[in-house]
Amino acid sequence: MCDSGGIPPLHVTSGRKSKRAAVSVEQSYEYGSPRYLLLCGLGGMVSCGLTHTAIVPLDLVKCRMQVDPGKYKSILSGFSATLQDDGLRGLARGWAPTFLGYSMQGFFKFGLYEVFKIRYAELLGPEKAYEWRTGVSLAASATAEFFADVALSPMEAVKVRVQTQPGYARTLRAAAPRMYGEEGLWAFYKGVAPLWMRQIPYTMMKFACFERTVEALYKYVVPKPQSQCTKAEQLAVTFVAGYIAGVFCAVVSHPADSVVSVLNQEKGSTALGVLRRLGPGGLWKGLSARIIMIGTLTALQWFIYDSVKVYLKLPRPPVPQAPESKKQK
Repeated sequence: MCDSGGIPPLHVTSGRKSKRAAVSVEQSYEYGSPRYLLLCGLGGMVSCGLTHTAIVPLDLVKCRMQVDPGKYKSILSGFSATLQDDGLRGLARGWAPTFLGYSMQGFFKFGLYEVFKIRYAELLGPEKAYEWRTGVSLAASATAEFFADVALSPMEAVKVRVQTQPGYARTLRAAAPRMYGEEGLWAFYKGVAPLWMRQIPYTMMKFACFERTVEALYKYVVPKPQSQCTKAEQLAVTFVAGYIAGVFCAVVSHPADSVVSVLNQEKGSTALGVLRRLGPGGLWKGLSARIIMIGTLTALQWFIYDSVKVYLKLPRPPVPQAPESKKQK
């Protein structure tokens, strides 16, 4: 991961008050401290909320390709049909539940990932944590995403209903009360299991692939050590690694994404029933749009997340190195 600096510089003056302030600030930004983990969650909230909202038009077309492939046959025809039916404003439909849902998801995804990565590494010890670092990333990201999807599910259900069911509702304020009145609380959580199917593999790939790609880029591509790279160069590595991870994420999670889109669009449907009806061909419909969307999305999320850490001057671990005990062996 990119080393974006350490503890913020302190202007220490004489006196007990200044010493207490210095200790307080240092402790608040200590790696793994509650304040550090909370700020990591804030970075995830900003990165996921902004990026998902920015690509709402592409997400809308992708969802419509999945639920109505006869009308929305490709990305270009999907945009054309949407503009013809709903006008330019129609491309932004579903932005509010997208922003709220993915902001909450990002907070728990990135914040809890940092929590579980630290805790799992502590349980394993330095040597095994290094040897099994990919496994640590996979386990930490899977655990974090489990909780993040519970936070995302209500707004994801509203978003899909607004974007894919003509005449149902145009806004969050209109859709959420209607869904609750017609189907109860279950309307907001019936898609949580398919969300886990989609998001947990996606997030495992997103974090583990990113971590190892960053490590490989510094080892084989970047012509100088990470510690000698400027912050701009480190953020560039972050963006490239994020895009590579995003392409793999899109492929791994796309079948479950198709099920989620159809499930939340149809009243009374079940995940198994949707899976049987779509078949292998329907499950992969809209993959090209999702690769473009998720590749760009993942790259921007990592870039924004690392930029927030740079701005807040949070202590960051360098690229993983074998511990001294393992080197001696």
